[in-house]
Formats: sequence, C-alpha cells, structure tokens
Amino acid sequence: MIHTGQHYDSNMSDVFFEDLEIPKPKYHLNIAGGNHGVMTGRMMEGIEEVLMAEKPDMVLVYGDTNSTLAGALVASKLHIPVAHVEAGLRSFNRRMPEEVNRVLTDHISTHLCCPTMLAVHNLKLEGITKGVHQVGDVMYDVALYYANKAKSQSFILSQLNLSHQKYVLVTCHRAENTDDKNRLEQILKALAEIAKESKVVFPIHPRTLKYIDEYQLRHYLHSICVIEPLPYLDLVALQQSAKVVLTDSGGIQKEAFFYQAPCITMRDETEWLETVDLGWNKLVGADMDKIIQAVTQAEHGTRGIYPYGRGNASYTILKHLQV
Repeated sequence: MIHTGQHYDSNMSDVFFEDLEIPKPKYHLNIAGGNHGVMTGRMMEGIEEVLMAEKPDMVLVYGDTNSTLAGALVASKLHIPVAHVEAGLRSFNRRMPEEVNRVLTDHISTHLCCPTMLAVHNLKLEGITKGVHQVGDVMYDVALYYANKAKSQSFILSQLNLSHQKYVLVTCHRAENTDDKNRLEQILKALAEIAKESKVVFPIHPRTLKYIDEYQLRHYLHSICVIEPLPYLDLVALQQSAKVVLTDSGGIQKEAFFYQAPCITMRDETEWLETVDLGWNKLVGADMDKIIQAVTQAEHGTRGIYPYGRGNASYTILKHLQV
C-alpha cells in the first residue's frame, strides 16, 4: 500500500486508517500542497521508485484524485497492468480536475471496475469495452460494514447536543465552490438563512476555511455549528441521523443515499445520476435561493432499489483480478 500524502491533515488521513482498521501503508510519500502539475509529478517520481523496487504484478488505483492518475501513469509506462476501481464515472465537465483524472486513468487501465451500468455505458461511448466489469460500489460495502459500528462507537450526536433528524449536515470542499468567491458566498449566505430554522452542522475542510478567511466571509459562520474535520465513524453517524445532507462531495452524495438521508448537492452536475433519478439527491449549484428551497422541500426518494449492488463489490473485484 502506497499513501501519497495528498490528504495531509491528520483528520483527513490518519484517522481513517485508525477508524477503518486499515493496516499502515508500507510507503508514505508525504506529498502535499502545490499546483496539480507539481503534485502529480512529485507523486509519479515517488511511485515510480516504489514500483521499480517492488515489481508488482498489478497496480490497483481508486477514484479520481491526483494520486489515482499518478499511479496509473507510472504503472502504464512500466508496462504493469492497472486496475481502476470506480471506472466509468463521468460528470462531463472537463473543468473539474477529477474528471480529467478519471478519463485519463480509464484509458490506460487494463481492468475497469465499474460501480454501475451507467459507468459501463459511459466507457462504451468512449470505445472502451475490453476488461470492463460491472462490480458494484465498494463504498456500499464500506457503508454496510461500518454502519452499526458508527452507531455504537460514535458519540458525536451527544457531544454536539443533536437530535435525530433535527439538523442539517454540510460539507463543502470542491475547488469550483471554494476558489470562486461568489459561489462560496452564495453557499454561506444560504447556510446562514437555513440556520435560522434548523441547526446546521458544518465540519469544515481546511481548504474551505482558508478561502473563507481570504475572502473575509467568516461572519456568515456565526450562527452555524462549525467543527473540525471529523473521524470517519463520526461523519457516518451524523449522516445516519441528519434531516438533510448538503454537500459538494461525490462520496457523501452516495453515503447519504446508502443511509437514506435526503441529499442536496451544491454542484451543477453529478457522477451519481442514480441518486437523482431515485429522488434522493437534488442538484442546486451554488445559488442561495435554490439551496434554501431545496433544503426546505427535501423529502425521501424511492426505496428498495440497489443501483450500486448489494454490498459485495470487493469480492467481485477480487474474482476478476485473480487471473
């Protein structure tokens, strides 16, 4: 296991290894900060040294981060097969660095492990049909595995004096929102208005807080329960009991769906169209009025449909890779 260090804050990295009981990485590259090119280039340099020393039979990469692309590029150039988990996802917005990362990774992967049939279809439209497998979503595996553990081991609701379905949970970290003063201010204005009617809990990403201070927008946070980034199990517990989840995170959109919490997504598009089609997720962009209206009118969607599989994606991936 190689940890590039892309998520360098201890609350965004170390705590996940502890909460999920994941073994410590054999290699930690400690690469964080810098523009996308600098970061990806440094990752490639570090990963190449590891792969040349280890000579693995295959390199497994996840998702759509700079770490994903760096690992896939290095492996491909060393003629090592690449397996991409979460292959085929598309927002069709090339301004998102994540979109560029996932498209490029898919086109150099040997095994493409797709979470949904839509992801398989997206790859087919790009001419990728070989090595494509619909396996389900590993995040659903994780959600099922840790759901009860979060309920029994997290005390975050009592610590924050929260009642079941009596608060709105917020996360915001995407560059399209944080790096644009107008979008970020619209979101914060909406949160301040929502906080007049419901308690708003906002575990704040270091990147988001940095821009809030840079744009001098901190006054909007006065009526909001702003807390540090949370350990995984605490975040799961908050999602399980939230009245509404308000986010720009791809992962949290799905987790809200897994835990049957209505989700409002502060983006103009999503890779997880199934959550929208089933009525659990609504796209509102960064428009203050749309955000407020969506939270006010949020309701539960269709139950009993499983677009992301039944929680056995990990086993299915292993079957395809054990050749």
